[in-house]
Amino acid sequence: MKSKTFKFIIFLATISIAGVFLIQFVFLRSSYNYSEKQFRESTSVALKEVAWQILLAGGNTANFDSLTPVEMVSGNYYLVNVNAVIDNDLLKTNLIEQLKKHEIRTDFEFAIFDQELDRMDDGTLINVNNEEQISQFNFSVNESYTYYFGIHFPDRSAFFHTQLSVFYFLTGLLVIIIMFFGYTLSVIIRQRQLSEVQKNFINNLTHELKTPISSIALSANVISSKDILKSPKRLFEYARIIKEQNQRLSKNVEKVLNLASLEKNRIHLNLKETNLDVILAETIEQFEQTDFGQKANIEFDLYKHDVIIVADSFYFSHLILNILENAVKYCEQEPVIKIKLIEKRGRLELSFFDNGIGIHKDQRKKIFKKFYRIPTGNVHNVKGFGLGLDYVYKIVVAHKWKIRVDENPEGGSIFALSISNKR
Repeated sequence: MKSKTFKFIIFLATISIAGVFLIQFVFLRSSYNYSEKQFRESTSVALKEVAWQILLAGGNTANFDSLTPVEMVSGNYYLVNVNAVIDNDLLKTNLIEQLKKHEIRTDFEFAIFDQELDRMDDGTLINVNNEEQISQFNFSVNESYTYYFGIHFPDRSAFFHTQLSVFYFLTGLLVIIIMFFGYTLSVIIRQRQLSEVQKNFINNLTHELKTPISSIALSANVISSKDILKSPKRLFEYARIIKEQNQRLSKNVEKVLNLASLEKNRIHLNLKETNLDVILAETIEQFEQTDFGQKANIEFDLYKHDVIIVADSFYFSHLILNILENAVKYCEQEPVIKIKLIEKRGRLELSFFDNGIGIHKDQRKKIFKKFYRIPTGNVHNVKGFGLGLDYVYKIVVAHKWKIRVDENPEGGSIFALSISNKR
């Protein structure tokens, strides 16, 4: 699938998900508004019926048609004008009965206006189980009414949850479906990225292996000629080429084998107390014998000598070699590498300062991923597989150390290795 087509599909999928969420939100909001309207209407009908039952009990139903008994003060507070003496027990019984009849199953509290005291009586709270408590609500009064009561619904969520339970279920189901869809899409994207990385790796590997093989084959053809014996210098030159290309081929194969070994968790550290000065000296000497090492100028700044650390000298040496090699590979001038050792917060910090092209901040975490290569270092200018720093990171983790990359103020990068198990 082409990149543009894939991006277009992701764009359509994102728009579709956003559209579904928008439709669901509008639908849920409309349902909530409908439930709100239904609550008001059901409450008004139930309270009118309560008012009728109170008038009927007192034989005063003749004036009912001239009344507007229910006044909604707010969404959850109502005043009911009865214009007749109200009995508390009768009111409570009818409120419970009528609210239940109209499917209003939620807590409510009520109070009756006391003419003598010109205020509301102490309110009563009735929960969904018909248990009584003292109400703490401040019932407001209405000077236009004489005989009336107030009713307040402290929490209408129970009513709305009942009405919207089906919509909640559908919304939850939709969220789960979208989560699975998003996860599937993320897996596809990761697989595509991995496919691209593997494709680049194979291209790099093919190039890195074909070049020495071709050189060895060419040199072997020349050496196999009888006339080569007449030119010893030429024979030695082609023998040298075969040796160099063989070393290059072996080095590339070793990198891939090392990676395979680490991937299968076959790394077994042989931890021993090691003199840091000694391992640095041996590794630098080994590095200086390579093509990269011959180009570099290495400086030291150690806060003290003969520091003892606990490490696997073999893997630690390879870790240092990979960092030094990268410092030279990604340098456009004469490479200068400064190795600095300090003690920081009880840990040793071994830092490698280079004067290379530097690493942008948003790339510093990515460079330790397998096969990842900084865009400026592609197959056309710097050879490699994107395995070196992944190898470094795995060794650091195996030692339970830490590594970070900072910007070198003088230009280039700083690879800082934090070592905890020192002696």
